[in-house]
Amino acid sequence: MEMSLLSTSNKKILFKKQTSSSFSKKIHTAFLSVICTLLFITQANSSSLEQAKRLHDRITGVPPSIQVLLEMSTLIDQDKITEAAYVAMQSPEFYTTTLKVFASPWTNKDQDIFFPLNDYSATIIGAVRDDLDFRQILQGDITYVGNSDLNLTPYNKLNNTHYEELESNFINLADGLVQVSQSSLNGLPSEATAGVLTSRAAAKAFFYLGTNRAMLRFTLMNHLCTDLEPLKDNTLPPDRIRQDVSRSPGGDSRLFINNCSGCHTGMDPLAQAFAYYDYQFDAENDPQADNGEISYNQSVNIDSVTGTRVKAKYHNNATSFPFGFVTKNDDWKNYWREGINQKLGWDATLAGQGSGMKSLGQELANSTAFAQCQVKKVFKAVCLRDAENTADLTQIQSSTTSFQQHSYQLKQVFAEVGAYCMGE
Repeated sequence: MEMSLLSTSNKKILFKKQTSSSFSKKIHTAFLSVICTLLFITQANSSSLEQAKRLHDRITGVPPSIQVLLEMSTLIDQDKITEAAYVAMQSPEFYTTTLKVFASPWTNKDQDIFFPLNDYSATIIGAVRDDLDFRQILQGDITYVGNSDLNLTPYNKLNNTHYEELESNFINLADGLVQVSQSSLNGLPSEATAGVLTSRAAAKAFFYLGTNRAMLRFTLMNHLCTDLEPLKDNTLPPDRIRQDVSRSPGGDSRLFINNCSGCHTGMDPLAQAFAYYDYQFDAENDPQADNGEISYNQSVNIDSVTGTRVKAKYHNNATSFPFGFVTKNDDWKNYWREGINQKLGWDATLAGQGSGMKSLGQELANSTAFAQCQVKKVFKAVCLRDAENTADLTQIQSSTTSFQQHSYQLKQVFAEVGAYCMGE
């Protein structure tokens, strides 16, 4: 009887131990599950916070506030990365730092990113802020100036004081810029304006002395991402090459045929669009041309040297080859629509020829090369590197198509490229 009771008691004790052990294992398993879940959530949240910070840093150049960081992180968790990028672009630093550094190299021959703010760079910043069709920067009657309530020195077509004050007073360019018609500032007829190409800064940099070919070269570099050398094509007719280009430099005609001709056959007929323009300044008392203005010959303005509206510089060194092309007007033609430079993707709906800078700006801005160039520049600005691999090139192609489909709004490109590089 005692043995039986003892046996029963032992069984109860054993059962309790087994039950307790089983319960403990379940508690332990549940506890581990909760810990793992919490760790996963923490890691995921940490990842989105890190991505949000990196995205903001890349787009604006400065860290986000806690509120902005959390807002962007939440959007990233919801897979709304483009929206998160747009939140970052609300930061004033996107305009005063990122876009200022982005546009400044285009405004000077040295391509200095720290070049002072001017009407060229301010117009780029304003166009991006207002989601303008970015093609307008090469053809529109637009300029951005400081808001009148900022009490700045008014815009003056003879100097850069207005923009220097905008910068030195640390004006928030996200709010401080307003769009005005360029023709109301510099006196050009509206039909003679061509966005930043007819800005004072561009005229000072690229119409300064010379033969106006610099305006074409730097426009190609800045807005189609190509210099003249890759565009050399010796198969095109040389009939529009000006008189100042020797056909036998150094007594060797092969140099002209194999080198000079390849660039000038396409360049000279395009640069004819600038024939009525110059940068006017006092060369004797102001050799650096700090105080000068864009000059344009209207129908009543006849140049004393050429006897036409064409500026005298177009007849410089005319004796180098007297049988060369004589510029008589501003009619331009795009010879690069034929041959190897069809690769730039010219718009088939345009004529490929015209008169003056506005129509030339339209020709350039509607090329595939123009759209792709903007994307490449944004990629480098945001990713801090050039495209390096197939994935990068695919992203550039995708963003180029998106840029064109979204009415050429450049903020869309910043958002898409920012999302692509966010994880780096």
